[in-house]
Amino acid sequence: MACSDPNLALQVAINARCLASAEVMALVSANQIRDRSARPETSPLIQIGEGHTVYRRWDATAYATLHIWVQEIGLSEAKKIAGALHSALTIDAQRDGVAQFGDFLCLDMRVTNAQFIRDPHGPYSHGIVTVAAIMKATN
Repeated sequence: MACSDPNLALQVAINARCLASAEVMALVSANQIRDRSARPETSPLIQIGEGHTVYRRWDATAYATLHIWVQEIGLSEAKKIAGALHSALTIDAQRDGVAQFGDFLCLDMRVTNAQFIRDPHGPYSHGIVTVAAIMKATN
């Protein structure tokens, strides 16, 4: 399916790259990586959440926020999942070549930020991971 919005293309790519990562799949089941609102009913969960795009003349930088939820006392499992996401979601076009995401070429993608907090309303750890991708339309 072609995506005409760079942020939607990034969301689809994040999902696909997570599912293709043995490291991510060892920590989170495939049906627990999704775009949804609300706190988790089961754990661990990766929510593909909010996004925004900064457009320039020739390309755009698309940002996505991923929420990691793990029912645990500490934060260690959430941090392991964030590390697996870092590995799965890194593209360096100079090293790896460009990636095609829908109607966009991805020239660079990486985790730019990770924060870990305790859920004040329950027994969950919560990781907040920001991903940025430089996208160039192919049409």
